[in-house]
Amino acid sequence: MTPPADARLVADVRRRLAGADGPVTAQQVAGALRDSGRVLGRTALAELAVEVQAEISGAGPLQPLLADPQVTDVLVNGPRDVWVERTGTLARTDVDLGDATRVRELAVRLAAAGGQRLDDARPSVDARLPDGTRLHAVLPPVADGCTLLSLRVVRHRPFTLDDLVRSGAVAPGVDAVLRGLVRQRANLLVSGATGTGKTTLLSTLLSLADPGERLVCVEEAGELAPRHPHVVRLLARRANVEGAGAVDLADLVREALRMRPDRVVLGECRGAEVREVLGALNTGHDGGATTVHANAVADVPARLAALGALAGLDRDALAAQVASAFHAVVHLRRDGGRRRVAEIGDVDRVGPTGALRVRAALTVGPDGRTTTGPGWPALAARAGLPPPGASGVGVRPA
Repeated sequence: MTPPADARLVADVRRRLAGADGPVTAQQVAGALRDSGRVLGRTALAELAVEVQAEISGAGPLQPLLADPQVTDVLVNGPRDVWVERTGTLARTDVDLGDATRVRELAVRLAAAGGQRLDDARPSVDARLPDGTRLHAVLPPVADGCTLLSLRVVRHRPFTLDDLVRSGAVAPGVDAVLRGLVRQRANLLVSGATGTGKTTLLSTLLSLADPGERLVCVEEAGELAPRHPHVVRLLARRANVEGAGAVDLADLVREALRMRPDRVVLGECRGAEVREVLGALNTGHDGGATTVHANAVADVPARLAALGALAGLDRDALAAQVASAFHAVVHLRRDGGRRRVAEIGDVDRVGPTGALRVRAALTVGPDGRTTTGPGWPALAARAGLPPPGASGVGVRPA
């Protein structure tokens, strides 16, 4: 049986590797363990090296959960109250993190690995770990009883649109609409709740862009993974402990416009940067895209109005900008453990006040049956598809 990675051993290995350049590897840890004088067999040494490496540069006892390809989220409510989400279902694990002090120490170390501060003066943190995992942590007394940890695993596996059709995320026939929108350089807004697969779908759609185009992606965390030969990334930076050095998404969208982009992409729009995105997509930069949190396509105008208010845009100004900036809204929904495209909407203005509206163009049921809505003629034209009533489109009239 592999000896436990006790705190003194971890501290000794950490001291021995203090001057190492780059990420700490299992080979470096194994070397430090040998130098420490511990007598171990080859198998025991390899197992202990992995365990100690997880304590030094990984997530400790949580690391095997994060390495599980079926796990999307790891949630810590207490030392012996650890949950994972696998294939859309939450399940409790038998992981034992020791006590509340060790949970806090783990949270502080992970926050530091993500370049963030977590202490009594700043008891909550939202960070991105070096491997792309998204960390959220809250310390007591804000968290009741024990430090709370939420880890979302970012899988950088690129999917093709055919992959999404085979998995049921995109209904047959809807893929033709999505391909057409990308081919015709439509500006897309991908909407949905947290964890519905917005980033995955956006990455897949960007992979369909012409290989001769230059994609400039602006993100808080490098989550977009399009299979495309010319992708340039700009990542936001938070302020340091002195409150200086921040570079926000709005700044980066402005920088992206000076980088000769063919498509400007914002990973997620959730604040005042909506003004810069709308400005970019209204200045001849077709083929752009972003994501936004919303409950349904019909609720997107209200969500954008709330974001516009943060940017100082009134409803009339916002409606005028959005109606000319976005050509389609692709909405995702999560049914049980399955993430799928549930609606595609057409953006326009309606009524004497010119209120912003997103009309349902395609609605996809849980069984994959697809029906058209009032926005279908405009969406079909935008996607370069046959006119309504023509065969081969892959949808049936409502």
